[in-house]
Amino acid sequence: MPIKLICASHTPLMDHVATDPDVDREVRGHFDDLAKLVDRYDPELVVIFAPDHFKGFFYNMLPPFTVGVRATAIGDYDIGSGDFNVPEDIAIDCVRAIHNAEVDIGLSYQMQADHGFAQPLVLLGKAVDDYPVLPIHINCAGPPLPPFKRVRKLGEAVGRWAGRQEKRILIIGSGGLSHDPPIPSLKTAPPEVAERLIAGNRPTLAERRAREQQNYETARALARGEGKALPLSPAWDKEFMNQMARGNLSFLDSMTEDEITSVAGCGGNEVRTWVAGYAALSAAGPYRSKTVFYRDIAEWNAGMGIAFADPVAPTT
Repeated sequence: MPIKLICASHTPLMDHVATDPDVDREVRGHFDDLAKLVDRYDPELVVIFAPDHFKGFFYNMLPPFTVGVRATAIGDYDIGSGDFNVPEDIAIDCVRAIHNAEVDIGLSYQMQADHGFAQPLVLLGKAVDDYPVLPIHINCAGPPLPPFKRVRKLGEAVGRWAGRQEKRILIIGSGGLSHDPPIPSLKTAPPEVAERLIAGNRPTLAERRAREQQNYETARALARGEGKALPLSPAWDKEFMNQMARGNLSFLDSMTEDEITSVAGCGGNEVRTWVAGYAALSAAGPYRSKTVFYRDIAEWNAGMGIAFADPVAPTT
């Protein structure tokens, strides 16, 4: 059955921090065009690889990979909310297939999904439950992170499983590219912050809004050339996108998470979701990939990239 792939940066600042109006229209226009493509394709299952930003996953139990058998969008930044439409039997079958491929993965009947999952589903549909969805979390925020070789093996296992389904499947990789959001590090966080990173106590609405406001101010300072956030890295972003398009999925195997952070910010480690997505598509054989859009948008603290790929039809 057919498989298609969309990989895209997410940024919760799109609706909260103004950038050049022409750039804003261009980004939304590309997502609108892809939403029409998705609507015509009418996927029977959406498999989404996405990170978390210490909103639903914490150090009290932080697997490298987790399938959401049941999942709810928490609605942070007012982006999506409510239960995902997860086909539970299909999710469990996918977990079994991943285990049989000798990749360890957790499962959750209470996955709390933040904007990393919700935003692409909203931009490519209208709500988080528009399509049946299989959410797969990749730990991109809480070191030690899974190495890229394991991420590729996860993606390949999911891709082989997807290829056996009698369904039209859309794969989404949500995350990256270069950006440096104010996510605290457990090693340097004060005790009260470290406790939140570990225990995962649900913040009050006021606490959540304060954290969101901090993210807005970080981006505004970045756009002014101020603040502590690492500048965006368009050259690194474009090279990564080019390597994925060429099928060089081992491109980052030799880079540690610290090395990626030093070039692309702590959020740059979210490119694991792209690698997983492309690896899943590669399980179906050769593919063609197109860069739909790229722009470094400081006001959104985002190396904003969008790519589309699908398998190359075999010749007869």
